[in-house]
Amino acid sequence: MKFTDGLWQLRPGVTALYAAEAYDIQAGEDAFTVTAPTAVISRRGDTLNRPVLSLRLSSPLENVIRVRVEHHLSDDRGFDLVGAEEGHGIVKTDGATTLTSGTLSATMAPGAPWNLSFHADGRPLTSSGPKSIGFFRLAADAQVDPPPVGGARACVHLAQQLALDVGEVVYGLGERFGPLVKNGQTVEIWNADGGTSSEQAYKNVPFYLTNRGYGVFVNHPGHVSYEIGSETVQRVQFSVAGESLEYFVIYGPSPKQILERYTALTGRPARLPAWSYGLWLSTSFTTDYDEQTVTSFIDGMAERDLPLSVFHFDCFWMREFNWCDFQWDPRVFPDPEGMLARLHAKDLRVCVWINPYIAQRSPLFAEAAEQGFLLKRPDGSVWQWDLWQAGMGLVDFTNPDATRWFQSKLRALQDQGVDAFKTDFGERIPLDVAYFDGSAPERMHNLYTHLYNTAVFEVLEERRGRGEAVLFARSATAGGQRLPVHWGGDSGSTYGSMAETLRGGLSLAFSGFSFWSHDIGGFEGTPDPGVFKRWVAFGLMSSHSRLHGSTSYRVPWAFDEEAVAVTRLFTKLKLRLMPYLYQAGVQAHESGTPLMRPMAMEFPGDRNAAHLDTQYLLGPDLLVAPVFTPDGTVELYLPDGTWTNYLTGERVEGGRWRTERHGFTSMPIYVREGAVLPVGARDDRPDYDYLDGLTLRVYPGPDGETALTVTDHASGEPARFTVTRSGGEVRVSSSLASGWTYELA
Repeated sequence: MKFTDGLWQLRPGVTALYAAEAYDIQAGEDAFTVTAPTAVISRRGDTLNRPVLSLRLSSPLENVIRVRVEHHLSDDRGFDLVGAEEGHGIVKTDGATTLTSGTLSATMAPGAPWNLSFHADGRPLTSSGPKSIGFFRLAADAQVDPPPVGGARACVHLAQQLALDVGEVVYGLGERFGPLVKNGQTVEIWNADGGTSSEQAYKNVPFYLTNRGYGVFVNHPGHVSYEIGSETVQRVQFSVAGESLEYFVIYGPSPKQILERYTALTGRPARLPAWSYGLWLSTSFTTDYDEQTVTSFIDGMAERDLPLSVFHFDCFWMREFNWCDFQWDPRVFPDPEGMLARLHAKDLRVCVWINPYIAQRSPLFAEAAEQGFLLKRPDGSVWQWDLWQAGMGLVDFTNPDATRWFQSKLRALQDQGVDAFKTDFGERIPLDVAYFDGSAPERMHNLYTHLYNTAVFEVLEERRGRGEAVLFARSATAGGQRLPVHWGGDSGSTYGSMAETLRGGLSLAFSGFSFWSHDIGGFEGTPDPGVFKRWVAFGLMSSHSRLHGSTSYRVPWAFDEEAVAVTRLFTKLKLRLMPYLYQAGVQAHESGTPLMRPMAMEFPGDRNAAHLDTQYLLGPDLLVAPVFTPDGTVELYLPDGTWTNYLTGERVEGGRWRTERHGFTSMPIYVREGAVLPVGARDDRPDYDYLDGLTLRVYPGPDGETALTVTDHASGEPARFTVTRSGGEVRVSSSLASGWTYELA
């Protein structure tokens, strides 16, 4: 939110006061507080009629410093910080006051001018200088950009600006489909159902990190407005409505270490079942389908040797105007229990679409309204509108009884044989409502989807056990990474939309989310065969892979026979890679490192990688560059080292850009120097015994030892390998006595 009009003036209707000096610093053993008047105090009279800001600095986790700024006392609650535990800091006073946590320190200089600095390992990270902590009052007609949300409460805002260094670039802030580097952008943390082609986002996360070795997380679940080198080009500004602002500075120094600490604070992703990594096929959205249609698709995949793991039923498994009533439409699915049993007999898992809304025509609406399970207006009436479903209401997940009621409907579907839920929507959450627990509507707008997805994930874990629960969720906020998988939402069916989809996924990876998918072929419209085939390759070289569309089917033979061959090739390639991919998923669960890694995450010191948003690493060792052109031309960058083309075996020296041209049965997939790639013995399913017939592909690398772990998905037991390179010779030892081999790639 822009409060100023250039360097010298405020915008009309805005008044501003800034922390002017550290007038008083009170140091404890592991925290300190600062009294920051909004003018320099030169005489006693200056202390009268003068607003004061109060700061408290503490450490909830090693190498993480919490800063809480308050104008008036506020009990506004933030996110559920599962890893926060105060007492990790040490305070020292020697003129200035310094809080140190691990190798990260925050130093408050006494007096004026205002100067709070953050440094680590002997170097500066960022700082809060003069006019960087602001308290703003907005008149009713204030001309701020964008206009505030949240009604009358929005007339008071707190803002913090942190310095940007020369050459410093900013990443993250959720799944955003514009440029990966956020410098120069205004970003609103406000969940919206805006597709993939706008500045809006389904998954807004108030967390960013930079290439200077630190990240910043704003602990505010409502609207957070960012100006990233925009309103003030040398600073990042974040502002919130209300009387308090809390943020955390998180030190790495590497991007993966920053994410490891951020996810320790906000939660790590659950471990996912091996079957979820296989190919998913959907009915699509508004297409016509019944059991015969579904069976023909599944049998068609089997006949064409296209391994399928999950079949998904989209919205119209329920009757129109009834979403959600959680009842199969008897006109097209008269025997759901029998149908699901027949699908399970074909060795498939089943996913169904749901949302957190109850249409007025649904038999459940009156039941939910009578028991107070739907969001209400301030006058006590049920909140309803006609957008999406006629007369729909929203389940109030702050009401524990409403949550249990909603979960009971899902358990009934599990009893029928449903294995997973696509948790759609959850973004258009109104403000003119009263929550059961009294939560502020502005703060619940983004947080609503987290309560919704948590309710569903709990049911899946309860029935299936930990490590077997899978969502396919569209909306999220901070902490949502604990509830995988998430997909990219409603994209178009063009090369450009495929590229923007990838940008969204990479931005989400920088925001702490490890597992991500997207609609292969695009959602809106029907892709031409070329787009579909390129998207198939990209989709199957993603963490999770689903064929899904809006008005048309996505079975490969609907496009051409080559599309069938491309789908077969890349599906089987992914299934062979399951020992590698599943282990990367285990690493994500344990450390928060995503499967799909932006180049700047994996190569943070390489300036060529800083802005790259058209390629990525899948796991630690596979570089993937999707094809976004009709003629198959790809421009890609290979960092320093010797890279090996996974499909052809060609060796290529890195540290340079390349232009390649690929047919539909190919794409740039390069293996990193020194990699040891575990490759499985099967290509017909994702959930096989990875240690039975395992092959370790040993790629060229420098002399030394490489440690590798391959985890058996069924038992969870790891097998450990050590690869030793010396003078051109390779030796491999293992804790596993037999069942594996290795080869020099």
